Amino acid sequence: MKTPFRGTINQIRYKSKWRSIINLPFIRNAMKQDFKNQTVMITGASSGFGAAFAEAFAREGASLINIARRKDRLQALESSLQEKYGVEILSIELDVSDEKAVVEKLGLLAKDSIVPDLLINNAGMVRGLNKVWETPPQDWNEMIDINIKGLLNVSAQIIPHMVKKNAGHIINVGSISSHDTYPGGGIYCATKFAVKAITDTLRKELVNTPIRVSMISPGMAETEFSLVRFAGDKDKANAVYENIQPLTAEDVAEIVLFMATRPPHVNLADVVVYPTHQASVSLVYRGEGKAKS
Repeated sequence: MKTPFRGTINQIRYKSKWRSIINLPFIRNAMKQDFKNQTVMITGASSGFGAAFAEAFAREGASLINIARRKDRLQALESSLQEKYGVEILSIELDVSDEKAVVEKLGLLAKDSIVPDLLINNAGMVRGLNKVWETPPQDWNEMIDINIKGLLNVSAQIIPHMVKKNAGHIINVGSISSHDTYPGGGIYCATKFAVKAITDTLRKELVNTPIRVSMISPGMAETEFSLVRFAGDKDKANAVYENIQPLTAEDVAEIVLFMATRPPHVNLADVVVYPTHQASVSLVYRGEGKAKS
């Protein structure tokens, strides 16, 4: 059984005085659920967190339903993961903000009795750093449509089947912006506050079932997030991560894998994770005299 500690174990396995560490209960039992016979559905799977989630669960033997708008990236990810891990993958080109398309395509899965054991609502995006009243309507509409409506569209198609099956786990990707706001991020923060509200409400509505509802709230992470925010301006995007080591998509994926593999009676409701030199949405330490508040 693989564990989240495999990197450490690989480093110490030839040092005989440390071999007994591998048999410690907290390492031996680190993963309680086996994903080899389970199906994981991931939205926004073509890059960033989504692609890292797909890799992490494919490594554990899960079958994947990868959903994203970019067909070419979905196909490349599918080929790569099948070559590495030999798992079953269904790639679905889909804009989660398109309610009609979501109902149509996910409805076909339900007709074939394909219900994911784990749904990761990851699709999300951000536009600009404008004040609320200066944000172009097309930007706030896009953020609301994808970050909120997209999550609702997919959840509405999947949760009824989880309830009928009396099993499942939903992990919504929130943000530290689900907990605090910052100037220039008002609309984005509002959408992520909504993700938290939806997550908390679903947990209460499903409390009488075995279905778990969780959220992960990452801090600064180096993905395509800032590149999208600044409309492809690489200089602006790179400046976000200047003089700090941000989280990686793989860091976040390992945490989500840990959340998903807890025993059925354990639900990590919301995991907030920062890079070490970030303390809030607006406080980042970038070296002596460079703390930004």
